[in-house]
Amino acid sequence: MTPRSGGKGGLRAVGASGDKLEIVDVIDFNDNRLAKSLFGEHDRNLARLEQKLGVVLTPRGNRVSVKGSPDNATRAIQALKQLYARLESGQEVLAADVDAAIRMVEGPLDEVLSAKPQSEQSIRTIKRMISPRSPAQAAYMESLRSSDLTVGLGPAGTGKTYIAVAVAVSLMLDGKVDRLILSRPAVEAGERLGFLPGDMRDKVDPYLRPLYDSLYDMLPAEQVDRKLETGEIEIAPLAFMRGRTLSNAFVILDEAQNTSPMQMKMFLTRLGENSIMAITGDPSQVDLPPGIRSGLADALEILDKMSGVSVCRFSEKDVVRHGLVTRIVAAYNRRDQARHARANAADLPVEDDDRPA
Repeated sequence: MTPRSGGKGGLRAVGASGDKLEIVDVIDFNDNRLAKSLFGEHDRNLARLEQKLGVVLTPRGNRVSVKGSPDNATRAIQALKQLYARLESGQEVLAADVDAAIRMVEGPLDEVLSAKPQSEQSIRTIKRMISPRSPAQAAYMESLRSSDLTVGLGPAGTGKTYIAVAVAVSLMLDGKVDRLILSRPAVEAGERLGFLPGDMRDKVDPYLRPLYDSLYDMLPAEQVDRKLETGEIEIAPLAFMRGRTLSNAFVILDEAQNTSPMQMKMFLTRLGENSIMAITGDPSQVDLPPGIRSGLADALEILDKMSGVSVCRFSEKDVVRHGLVTRIVAAYNRRDQARHARANAADLPVEDDDRPA
């Protein structure tokens, strides 16, 4: 059962502090066991919500009172409801899930209140349920389901590739596509690996390992291996895509910032009937040799605002890895912005530390 909040009166004003009206609401959770999991050990989940949302949460039994400004109190209530619904569906609530619920309620309040329930936004695969952990992820999931071509842009750790693979797997399991094709350009990240031993698959697999990792996280290993053998799932370097027409398939191009304009055009023109295409990349981590323009940047000039194409942009706020990763990405962005500002002021070319030696 879902939590009840506010009784008959809903949110109730209890006083004012300066210009900030304080609001109290009481939420009852019907399952004491789930309520205990929701609050966390020593109420640490509630403490996290208090810290981030500027409210006071007071638990008593299976009940929580919420005190804060009208907007903050409403956000806290929505976050608590999301987390309780997660527990009702049989999933855990960990610290990362609390942070995700906070991100989901930090946008404009009208959008927070009108958002679909998280259960409707989630992606179900055989091994796990994947729920959006930020509003940008929710919009990205929706685009992947509804657009012929979705481009996901943003820093590492925002779930661009992982979510694309999850949507592709769920559509394949539902019979909406026959094949899943995952591709990457075989470009080394600023290193020279030299000769790699083995047959062709042995040589290209190291570049494609992140795609395998995502698949094994969503499907049993024996199913992944069987589907790879039958061709239902295909993982191949971008160079192998030329000359093909990919019909009845979900096609993903990862690390697209490391394609050339010619490669990107080749890939985009592979799209066949009843197929969906997703392109993911981080424009700030280009590993191409100096003088070669990124095919992702080139394609965005052509594809942006084209009918049937959705472009979803992530920022450091959408990073869902360790909290330190968010701060690292933000620090790099500040440094790069300052560097561009100095270069523009002096009318000089921007230095690039990310180019391979």
